[in-house]
Amino acid sequence: MRKQPLFTLCPADRYLQSTVLHLLGCHGDSKADTPDVPPSTDNTPQCLNKALEGLSSRWKNWWIRGILSLTMITGFFLIIYLGPIMLIFVVMSIQIKCFHEIITIGYRVYHSYDLPWFRTLSWYFLICVNYFFYGETVADYFGALVQREEPLQFLVRYHRFISFAVYLAGFCMFVLSLVKKHYRLQFYMFAWTHVTLLIVVTQSHLVIQNLFEGMIWFIVPISIVICNDIMAYIFGFFFGRTPLIKLSPKKTWEGFIGGFFATVVLSFFFAYLLSQYQYFVCPVEYNSETNRFAVECEPSNLFMIQEYTLPAVVQNKTVNLYPFQIHSIALSTFASLIGPFGGFFASGFKRAFKIKDFADTIPGHGGIMDRFDCQYLMATFVHVYIASFIRGPNPSKVLQQLLVLQPEQQLGIFNTLRNHLRENGMLPPAVEEAQ
Repeated sequence: MRKQPLFTLCPADRYLQSTVLHLLGCHGDSKADTPDVPPSTDNTPQCLNKALEGLSSRWKNWWIRGILSLTMITGFFLIIYLGPIMLIFVVMSIQIKCFHEIITIGYRVYHSYDLPWFRTLSWYFLICVNYFFYGETVADYFGALVQREEPLQFLVRYHRFISFAVYLAGFCMFVLSLVKKHYRLQFYMFAWTHVTLLIVVTQSHLVIQNLFEGMIWFIVPISIVICNDIMAYIFGFFFGRTPLIKLSPKKTWEGFIGGFFATVVLSFFFAYLLSQYQYFVCPVEYNSETNRFAVECEPSNLFMIQEYTLPAVVQNKTVNLYPFQIHSIALSTFASLIGPFGGFFASGFKRAFKIKDFADTIPGHGGIMDRFDCQYLMATFVHVYIASFIRGPNPSKVLQQLLVLQPEQQLGIFNTLRNHLRENGMLPPAVEEAQ
């Protein structure tokens, strides 16, 4: 006797099922719920593999991660020594590499469909978005240079219109590339590219914005995330017993909590160290006379020793601290408690496509995106934190904006400002007569 199915699909459901299976390339194979991505390869240097061949896989991975981490940290401080312009180029390079790793996953998954112009358009949109963001940066921080160069004045004045026109050309190319029977998949990849741009390019732009506020706003947040990653790994390696989240089975509560306390303490003292140096605390500004970046200023109150009275429970004692040290506690708390969710998000993304790492660029660590998944979330928080609690009116930026105005506009602002100062008694009589 023929067995009857437990349930049947209506025509609409059967159509939806066949469409989903077609998009995923799964014709009758229920196990293949996601397209396969080629596994990453082990590119650990042979000399390192040979030196550690007698160790268990657990301890071998420990030493590989440790050695490569120290190498990257050393390189990071070397780049800091080379100055702000080098840091900007490094951020741009990391952004491009992260974008490449994510887009490559999409291309590997769907290359069998032979979608036209996918990679070309992806890189075109990357150039468009970078042109827009870096053009905004030039307009904000290089006003004196723009004032000297007539071609730059034209580009800055019509920057947003040019950016929109360039993007619109890419949009039209995408529409022209649509292929019958693959419309849905192509729009999916269009969204893939734009979400990648939102995550990678926008966040890297915020990193550079933080850098111009002072190198300390660049160095401390990045160092805090690195510190939390290392401390959580160490505590989890030696004491981890309780799983933290299913998305990352190797993460433990012991590592999460231990990393939090260690990060808060270490960042507090690291902030104290950097707050003493003008090179780190001064805003990064372009000097039109020397054609170089300048980091010289009179440190703000944020980086001046202040006396604080402790609560009565500790007998009203006083301590001398830099106010920035208190802000470092807020930054390290976010990096330790919320920052890891950037990593969990990346873990969920990788699990969706059955891959271990975004790439195999760094032995023992995976790809560049694997190392910077938490950094991008931290960059957004720091930018919002500065705008909300730190940044006040920037005289240098206001002056740069005034310099690009027409002479009659500048004269009008000058007269308004002079009258305002006279009304408030801030101009000496001699100055008034001279005017």
